[in-house]
Amino acid sequence: MTSKPDKLITLDEYIIQAQNKFPGATGELSQLLRDIGLAAKIISREVNKAGITNLLGSDGSSNIHGESVKRLDLFADQQLISALDRSMITCMVISEENDGIVRLNSEGGKYIVYLDPLDGSSNIDVNVSIGSIFSIYMRQPRFDKKLVEEDALQPGTRQVAAGYVLYGSSTIMAYTTGLGVSAFTLDPSIGEFILSDDDFKIPKHGNIYSINEGSYNSWADGLKRYIKYCQVEDPDTGRPYTSRYIGSMVADLHRTLVKGGIFIYPASKRYPNGKLRLMYECNPLSMIIEQAGGKAIDGEKRIMEIQPESIHERVPIYIGSPDNVSMAAEFLAKYAMQEA
Repeated sequence: MTSKPDKLITLDEYIIQAQNKFPGATGELSQLLRDIGLAAKIISREVNKAGITNLLGSDGSSNIHGESVKRLDLFADQQLISALDRSMITCMVISEENDGIVRLNSEGGKYIVYLDPLDGSSNIDVNVSIGSIFSIYMRQPRFDKKLVEEDALQPGTRQVAAGYVLYGSSTIMAYTTGLGVSAFTLDPSIGEFILSDDDFKIPKHGNIYSINEGSYNSWADGLKRYIKYCQVEDPDTGRPYTSRYIGSMVADLHRTLVKGGIFIYPASKRYPNGKLRLMYECNPLSMIIEQAGGKAIDGEKRIMEIQPESIHERVPIYIGSPDNVSMAAEFLAKYAMQEA
């Protein structure tokens, strides 16, 4: 369920109006969000013409996770970091495409930003929806001004803002500062993000589940039984549910946000700690989903309460409509006890 605006409002106007509701606000977070919006416009432009600008394919290198780096990955990473560096508000960036922390020119900046510059990179060359994810924290005050990696190791509950940009049939930017979720659609004719949905709410229950079923044999028994539950016909509960899996977390999460249901990337034999990264995939999207009324857990505990131990930490995730996530958790708990 969404709330449609009565009039056209640009992203910049909306951010300024929101800032004006808080007397004494410095405007720095507002500027940071506008910087990300500008980078998203540039990335969207290049995504839409990647096939004719030599930005498709791999650049031949691998990132810190051993994954092939696409040319668009690097372009998106450079655009976002450059935009954040210009305003001198951000002191540090952590990106999927970089091994350690990236220190920006303003070491006195108060914000730390996590980025997945281009989520769903494997879909780039086949023209399937991809996205960017961002997560914003405040730097913790210390007498020693030197930036260290530990400054960035904060639980998701300390995020001051989070969001994503989806590059699909249209380009959509959704974000939250902890006061609900707003979404903006890029109007390419004027080069502006226009408010399309205010106070986004996820359905309490959905009939879509999203998971890579090719890994079925490596799942825990509780998850196998939950997926079978989703597939069994029962008109009283709206089952069988529909299976939808795009392979880009941003795209799968946006569909889940709009239509309800559950997205799962579990632990498996190949990825015993899960595959998705806590800090720049799971935490920001968990904040979005929770602000829209949904739930996000690692199978047992709330994603955003996990204390990170490393900037590239991986975690399993069950995220989406509250009823669906709670049901999945019941299956996991029940059969974990039986296995024990």
